[in-house]
Amino acid sequence: MTTIADDVAAVGRIDMMGSLLEVVCRTTGMGFSAIARVTDEHWVACAVRDEIAFGLVAGSELELTTTICNEIRQSGREVVIDNVAEDATFSRHPTPALYGFQSYISVPIQRNGVFFGTLCAIDPRPARLNNTAVIGMFRLFADLIGQHLETQVRLMESEAALLSEREDAELREQFIAVLGHDLRNPLASIQAGCRLIGRGELPDKSRSIVGLMNASVDRMAGLIDDVLDFARTRLGGGFEIEWRADPALAAALEQAASELRMARPGREILTDIVLDLPVACDTGRLAQLFSNLLSNALKHGSERAPVRATARIEGGAFVLSVASAGPALEQQTLALLFQPFSRATAYPDKQGLGLGLYICAEIARAHAGELTVTSTDDETRFTFTMPLA
Repeated sequence: MTTIADDVAAVGRIDMMGSLLEVVCRTTGMGFSAIARVTDEHWVACAVRDEIAFGLVAGSELELTTTICNEIRQSGREVVIDNVAEDATFSRHPTPALYGFQSYISVPIQRNGVFFGTLCAIDPRPARLNNTAVIGMFRLFADLIGQHLETQVRLMESEAALLSEREDAELREQFIAVLGHDLRNPLASIQAGCRLIGRGELPDKSRSIVGLMNASVDRMAGLIDDVLDFARTRLGGGFEIEWRADPALAAALEQAASELRMARPGREILTDIVLDLPVACDTGRLAQLFSNLLSNALKHGSERAPVRATARIEGGAFVLSVASAGPALEQQTLALLFQPFSRATAYPDKQGLGLGLYICAEIARAHAGELTVTSTDDETRFTFTMPLA
């Protein structure tokens, strides 16, 4: 018979918990997410992501009767609130007023078919949560947590503890399917709607709003792509590289730079790409690496100086570099640049998941190459080197 302390420790041993809660906050825009152990007497936090100073850490306890999770334990059904003030059921509920939140989502976690607790998130601002994409993601994450907890129980009981390769593959495919399908479909509908509205006669203010909506859709699509790539590298076998000697690599790199020039008309990107023979690579992935490096330089480099990019064949290797002006990065920042979800530490004033440079490093590794960074008071330079063999 496990204790609540054992359950908190079991969740703490699951390596992916920090990344999972990070994805929850970044995907929904909410500032607090947690995994809670909920019994008929206790509500205890097992893992916490707190960006709004809510004040809980792993092991913290709330009075059970003051939580909505107690009602979820009794009903076995998730609760989703976009805006407490406009919700017919919860606008007068004492819990939101007590803890000061306006948006809330909580999904039950099952362990061995028995209610364990909840995966929940709150924020003092309203949020758009009541849709298939967000609810599907929470359900999948809750299932993943439950599966990991079941594995922990099997290990402690000295039973067969490892999930079969087929089960792992199915779980991975479910995860990728939710990201690639259930999250993309609503975006595609919004994008189509914006395109349709944009064709009509609109006042300048309305046209500006449609433009902002399109930009948000594009940004969300980029975030989904990054999380998909993260899932493939962490849960799958990494990137699948389609090798071929492609004479069009230079053109693909120039196209990536041109797209960013159009997206950032106020910034200057100078490219010097000279490839005198075909390079065996996955052209699409190297163009993605190049685009990510340019985007990173535009975001974090000095706005008063151009971003400079070069590509050459030197000493039997393909060498691609992107440099931007600006103050030197601190050593502790450099050490985190290629880690997933590192942006909050490396660039605390910037938005995003912090996956771009991690994905660049994984693309480099998949090509048997290396991505390095140097930073001085004059410039920060990223260099990708890949042996031609």
